[in-house]
Amino acid sequence: MTAATALRSRSGRWILIATILGSGVAFLDGSVVNVALPAIGRDVGGDLSVLQWVLDAYLLTLSALLLLGGALGDRYGRRRVYTLGLVLFTLASLGCGLAPNGAALITARLLQGVGGALLVPGSLALINSTIRHDDRGEAVGRWAGLTGVASAIGPFVGGWLVDAASWRWVFFINVPIAAAALLALRHVPESRGPAAAGRLDVFGAITVTVGLAGAVYALIEIPTNGWNAASAAAAVVGVAALIAFPLIESRHPDPLLPLSLFRSAQFTGANLTTFTVYAALSGALFLLSLQLQQSMGYTALAAGIATLPITIIMLLVSGRVGALAQRTGPRLPMSIGPVVCGVGLALLTWAVPGSTYLSGVLPGVLVFGAGLSITVAPLTSAVLASVSPDNAGVASGVNNAVSRLAGLLAVAVLPVIAGLSHTGAGEPLGPGFGQAMLVSAVMCAAGGVLAWLTIDRARRVETYPLPGLNHACQDPCTCDLDRNPDR
Repeated sequence: MTAATALRSRSGRWILIATILGSGVAFLDGSVVNVALPAIGRDVGGDLSVLQWVLDAYLLTLSALLLLGGALGDRYGRRRVYTLGLVLFTLASLGCGLAPNGAALITARLLQGVGGALLVPGSLALINSTIRHDDRGEAVGRWAGLTGVASAIGPFVGGWLVDAASWRWVFFINVPIAAAALLALRHVPESRGPAAAGRLDVFGAITVTVGLAGAVYALIEIPTNGWNAASAAAAVVGVAALIAFPLIESRHPDPLLPLSLFRSAQFTGANLTTFTVYAALSGALFLLSLQLQQSMGYTALAAGIATLPITIIMLLVSGRVGALAQRTGPRLPMSIGPVVCGVGLALLTWAVPGSTYLSGVLPGVLVFGAGLSITVAPLTSAVLASVSPDNAGVASGVNNAVSRLAGLLAVAVLPVIAGLSHTGAGEPLGPGFGQAMLVSAVMCAAGGVLAWLTIDRARRVETYPLPGLNHACQDPCTCDLDRNPDR
């Protein structure tokens, strides 16, 4: 185990700078891309499916490889894997900005997700394994606050870059931030997981990636282009791989996804709640950005500012709600919060051409932000409270992957359900937008019901530092501790 480092020492400050900059570049990227989608569509051409792939290509490799990234950090060194992920993420960002067409952009986004899967788990893992115990709470608090700022300013920065220069600068901006993070990493000590000696579950990682890729390809392409040899093959291979994945995990001595965790009704319920809420969040924000710009005539900057209250409310309120949930238990806020989110999404059906921001957009944004603030921190607490301390790292990693997977599937499926699959680049979304918001509202409310039925009433006894806000994909994601954190 690495010798503990004081936060206020020179080395401690470098650790904090490196993790904040590295995480910040991923969180900033996540919150700026939605705003740039209409401009991307106008430039590279194609219909809505191209924009779906711009988001889902990144989420596909990120969600499928996230747990493997944590395991690689344990085994080969957290700083080494974190650095590799940061380099790959940066090179892929450069490729996104230089992409001459949609196919090249989607390919670069796939690689960006691979980099993110190596980068994201290492952020809090480096803090958790190198900063001394008494300073970790303060270190995580500073990390959460400053990376939260990166997420908060993302829509504003993204909109300004699109309007002032080009959508390509949404990706180019990652390069100087990542370069600064790489310089800071030179001063960060290496650490490894003491128990990381088992056989890597590479076959499991390949299987889940192939399964998700095939299923998502079919979900996006079939509604637009109909059944053909490629989509049929993708559907068959994807479903077969997803069926095989739990069988592989049940037989592997050190699986990426320990199925034994799901014996806990609370762990299962918390992850089902995560899936429904984050699916609604990702799908709704994807379509809201298009609605604001393509249907209501907002500039990219105005669209970015329009959704900024969600993140501001999260930053101001989620920490207080988390502290309250520590005393009262997570069941009540986790039941109420998703219902409030659903009300906010239903109010966003007022965001139609002819409505003003104050009457059509702001009410839904404020209520939705309040609902997320009530939900997120207690959700993290419920996940960690449902497992033993030794499994806290892998439990939070699974929950993080579930939130990404929810976004991946929502972006693919929600436009199909709402009848938006054939929407062309730059075309108004029409009544399908309101239908999509109502579907998302029902999903959120269902998450509240699931929480009420599955989450324990008991207060949480053991406490862990919570990041509060982690926007790797436009969402306040759960704690990114690695698989085997040194405690």
